[in-house]
Amino acid sequence: MADILAGVRVLDFGRYHAGPYCASLLGDLGAEVIRIERVGGGEDRFVVPLGPEEAGAGFLQSNRNKKSLTLNPGSPEARRIIRSLVETADIVVANLPAQALDAMGLNYEALRQSKADIILTTINAFGSTGPWSHRIGFDGVAQAMSGQCYMTGYPGAPQKFYGPWVDFAAGTFAAFGALAALMYRRQTGQGQHVEASMLMAALVPGSPLLMEQAVAHVNRQPSGNRSQVGAPADMYRTKDGWIMVQVASQPLYKRWARMMGEDVWLTDERFKDDGTRLQYRDLLNERMAGWCAERTNTEALEQLDKAVLPAGPVLSPQEVLDHEQVRAIGAFQEISYPGVPAPAPLLKTPVQFSRTPANIRTPPPQIGEHTDSILSGLGYTSAEIDALRRSGSI
Repeated sequence: MADILAGVRVLDFGRYHAGPYCASLLGDLGAEVIRIERVGGGEDRFVVPLGPEEAGAGFLQSNRNKKSLTLNPGSPEARRIIRSLVETADIVVANLPAQALDAMGLNYEALRQSKADIILTTINAFGSTGPWSHRIGFDGVAQAMSGQCYMTGYPGAPQKFYGPWVDFAAGTFAAFGALAALMYRRQTGQGQHVEASMLMAALVPGSPLLMEQAVAHVNRQPSGNRSQVGAPADMYRTKDGWIMVQVASQPLYKRWARMMGEDVWLTDERFKDDGTRLQYRDLLNERMAGWCAERTNTEALEQLDKAVLPAGPVLSPQEVLDHEQVRAIGAFQEISYPGVPAPAPLLKTPVQFSRTPANIRTPPPQIGEHTDSILSGLGYTSAEIDALRRSGSI
């Protein structure tokens, strides 16, 4: 069977993670994705270089299965090229400020003049309405404003998550929206504007906490790695490392108590149910810490597995790459890129399909690698392309 999005053309005006990752997910499903960037390459190519300047790790991860077209957006001829491309496209992806979209003729109304049924998928920082709609923001800002940094770490020391999870979450939600809009267009013939924001994406994992605050005014405070809804649940040091154990319900707690082989955990009234047990979670976590300290990671995890309890090792980045389960699920696909001294492991699409598997078909493009072929497809001759290049339009 053909790829799910075979025949769909996507124009990617994204930068850094959110927009490019959205477009890369569509590319994994078979869409033709054209990354449109400024002459000389977008700034996101150069972050965390793996070899030459244009081989940044984030760029490689979020730009597989794409072609590269370079344009000078200030050039009138480049604007005409963009309009011609829009006429051939199905989806436009952009995570640019609204004023930049307007300046480049990429707002929804302008795009509709070129293609009435176009789907515009945008990702912004704070949404398109409200007093903050004009502001720019990065992943860490959205994390901070979601309540997640406040609840991470310890009281008085808010902590940001290391990886840009908001960027990737917003990109994933945007891809979800683009696919839904594509389904709607196939049903009705109508395009639409799909909008995701980093702030909205950041609010998702903390929404139960926010609901609890609105209703019960609990005013929770951070507690490090210790769970506030179950115990024992924490990161525990072993003889040779750290593990995470999460006992989060009465059935799990009973299995934990039986594994410990100590009657007190089942007979003491302080631990009779989830509600009362939370008042004494420090005692439970301390006992679990002592149990783990007597064992190696392997010994502890084997016993927890036999007890059917959720647990896993705290891994370093290298240990993640080497872990048997990560390898078993085939999480990464190694690709070669000019100038990078070793094959780079790209994380595959994090969804598996039994009939129409997503694939990394081509490595990320070099700067302007497909400019000539894309313009030729629009009807430009070799002489016209050379003239555009001499003028600085491409």
